[in-house]
Amino acid sequence: MFGFISPRKLRAAGVVGMNRRNARFIGPNNRRRFYKRVDDKLQTKLLCEQHNIKVPRLLGVVRLQHQISELKDFLPPLQQFVIKPANGSGGKGILVITGRDGDRYLKASGKALTLTELEHHVSNILSGLYSLGGLPDVAFFEALVIADDSLKEFSFEGVPDIRVILYHGYPVMAMARLSTRRSDGKANLHQGAVGVGLDLATGHALNAVQFSRPLERHPDTGKALKDLKVPHWRELLVLASRGYEMSELGYLGVDLVLDQNLGPLVLELNARPGLSIQLANGAGLAPRLKAIERIHGPKRDPEQRVNAALQALSALPVRDV
Repeated sequence: MFGFISPRKLRAAGVVGMNRRNARFIGPNNRRRFYKRVDDKLQTKLLCEQHNIKVPRLLGVVRLQHQISELKDFLPPLQQFVIKPANGSGGKGILVITGRDGDRYLKASGKALTLTELEHHVSNILSGLYSLGGLPDVAFFEALVIADDSLKEFSFEGVPDIRVILYHGYPVMAMARLSTRRSDGKANLHQGAVGVGLDLATGHALNAVQFSRPLERHPDTGKALKDLKVPHWRELLVLASRGYEMSELGYLGVDLVLDQNLGPLVLELNARPGLSIQLANGAGLAPRLKAIERIHGPKRDPEQRVNAALQALSALPVRDV
């Protein structure tokens, strides 16, 4: 773990800060005109479908306030679903419904919501309460992912997701994000989810943090986090790498989930992925990004990029991988 140390020592450890990330890696490699492909989560979902990339099933879209009245007829058949703002960030505005209690809708925490409360939430999304810049937004409903059996004990109610950082389409760092009671069933680190750094070659846990503090066991399930190993790991890395061609962004975060029935799915893409993944891994991004710059050049397909990245990163000192 890095703890509270000087910027000079952080740089020496290869830790990338926000200014360096923006100026050195995002700015030169992400064309502004492509940002909409990832900033708008609904557009990302539709784009994935066009590229035959599997995503959670889209159930419905609400674009206008007067359409909210139709929810009373749309929602009753649904037992589980997720409501998302198309242009939200940091997990804000995402509402996860895991079950029903009569006419009430249950969140992961067990709290029950009425139809009126759901309508109010959708209205807030449309008004731009959760959107980037506070602009009017669109709400969409998607099917709730059912966590793979091998991962269920590592998360509280919600579904674990996998964040992979890509550089020119090559995976460079990954972590699992595990929901907690504190995060209300959402896999968002800022809201209290647990971040677990993953060995890029195997998908096995390396290190874990919650609110940037080291952690050995899940705070709600008690499961030892060192035992986490993500199945179908190579398939997940290749799926993440396919986000490069689709988005045309050189520096990219890809969020994936492992559904019990559908296998690996893409949740969303991010043109400005956060830097806490370095804390979760106990390692800096800089040596890995430089290693990819040394091999980037010849055109490779996603599987070839995954193989090339793992080979290049395996040559780094252990402390950098």
